[in-house]
Amino acid sequence: METLDLLGVALGLGTLAGLNLYLTVFVAGLAIQQGWITLLPQYEQLAVLGDPVIVAIAGVLFALEFFADKVPWVDSLWDAVHTVIRPIGGALLAVTVLGEAHPVYDVLVGLLAGGMALTTHGLKAGTRLVANASPEPFSNIGLSLAEDAVVLGGLALVYHYPLAALGAALGLFAAILWFGPRLFGAARSTLWFFWRRLTKRPGVSAAVAMPTGLEILLARRPVAGAGEAWAAPCVTGPGAHLKGNRFGWLLVTGQETAAVDFAERAEGEPRLTSLPPGEWRAVHRPGFFRDRVELYDAAGAGRQSFQFDCTRRELARDLVRRLASRERAAEVAG
Repeated sequence: METLDLLGVALGLGTLAGLNLYLTVFVAGLAIQQGWITLLPQYEQLAVLGDPVIVAIAGVLFALEFFADKVPWVDSLWDAVHTVIRPIGGALLAVTVLGEAHPVYDVLVGLLAGGMALTTHGLKAGTRLVANASPEPFSNIGLSLAEDAVVLGGLALVYHYPLAALGAALGLFAAILWFGPRLFGAARSTLWFFWRRLTKRPGVSAAVAMPTGLEILLARRPVAGAGEAWAAPCVTGPGAHLKGNRFGWLLVTGQETAAVDFAERAEGEPRLTSLPPGEWRAVHRPGFFRDRVELYDAAGAGRQSFQFDCTRRELARDLVRRLASRERAAEVAG
């Protein structure tokens, strides 16, 4: 039982370090220094955190992070710098908990704690990237305060209930691994849109030639209402028919009834996915980093959205116009 308690404290501190290393060290050290908590004999090695120099340095660094963490994009830059610092700090905290343990245990627990710190750091950094796509700063402030609250609550859990802290850390680790690919995709697309916004002039590119591979793919595949083709590079957004944050091409074919397909970038031949046939109504929602076009099926099959970078605004508008004209043509024909 004592071994599991030690592991719970070690991995718990490592996990919290991935969210906010300096707050973890500062609060733990201050509590030890001021006598707010009494360390059990097996945790006496943590008394080093109460050294005045460590408390002072951790406090200053936490003060810097407190403000940097609440400014859009500054928080992401801060996270990028700490991609190495937080996992190493988490591993060192975990090894300190073990004290005079066998070197093999030091290495194993250090690797585990460092990996968990890197995982929670990735969750924090990815969430901030997605939040930074919104121009308002309140989501960043709210996320930062919530993370600080989690660290404080986690430290209390580690001190009072080490076994529960171990279970919570392992559960969080498993949840991040499960949902991580989605968060990674959202962060990747956000970075790409941000980079396009910094390096390209908004709304200057309209005409886009369809890649040869897509032309060959459409020629081989029977498409309902085949005829005039419209294509544009985009990224999938939230919707009922396609997974989000997939890079590819949106294709619209047909003269009177539109057939909507999405060709996802892949090694070799693009993967083509067709939206259910029907009359699609489009709504254009411009944004600072990206524009979104939402498609609504008249049959009620669900909404599907597509995201265009800042240089493709005219293409997004053209898509809305094309689908609107076909919708009017279908109403006249009916």
